[in-house]
Amino acid sequence: MNRKIRDKNSIYLDSWSLFKIMADFVKGYDELDDIGAAVTVFGSARIAKDTVTYKKSIELGKKLADNGYSVITGGSFGIMEATNRGAKESIYAESIGLNIDLPHETSGNSYLDRELKFDYFFVRKVMLIRYSLAYIAMPGGFGTLDELFEVLTLIQTKKSSPSAVILVGKDYWGKLFEFMKTSMMEYGTISQSDLDLITIVDDLDEIIEIVDKSLKTQLEAIESMGLSDSNYAEMLKETKNIRGI
Repeated sequence: MNRKIRDKNSIYLDSWSLFKIMADFVKGYDELDDIGAAVTVFGSARIAKDTVTYKKSIELGKKLADNGYSVITGGSFGIMEATNRGAKESIYAESIGLNIDLPHETSGNSYLDRELKFDYFFVRKVMLIRYSLAYIAMPGGFGTLDELFEVLTLIQTKKSSPSAVILVGKDYWGKLFEFMKTSMMEYGTISQSDLDLITIVDDLDEIIEIVDKSLKTQLEAIESMGLSDSNYAEMLKETKNIRGI
């Protein structure tokens, strides 16, 4: 093939991809702009329904929604399904799933009030993070770790507002946290302030307390930027007043 023809085809395909990426972002921004106070829950799609972790995720989703926090997940199965299932049982907030459009998957889980499908994983990841005031990691695999460390990096580098990062399950996350506290701290690759971004809990009521604090912190950050009159700030204030915090 002539090099000039190949280059033109390549430029055409790259340009088309850019438009598709932009469309993915626009869809996310348009559809999620009105959700207000929300919490993103990460976790494995491989967790079976008969496990303690699945059942605890249902409780977590319902407790978050009952306290006025919409629940965002990756919209798939396992932990995501369980958390959406719990949120769907509540009448006080939405159950939201941000899925990825894959050839072998026709739909997300069946417990969603609102479902969005994205073509690109990285756009989906931005949307999982963009509209939340706290992030909760249930037991998960490589995907969950990827999302967790993305969030921590954004907060560490101040590219994202200060938000709670909660790991649920001391038995599951303890060894990873110990690795960060020893090897990473000893080598100087992270500092104590980085480690302080993470809270490991087992109690669901404690999670709500941490999320409430994160809501207040988020509002303070918004006000310090002079955006206290924005629609998002107003929605957060409404939740804060309802919560009485």
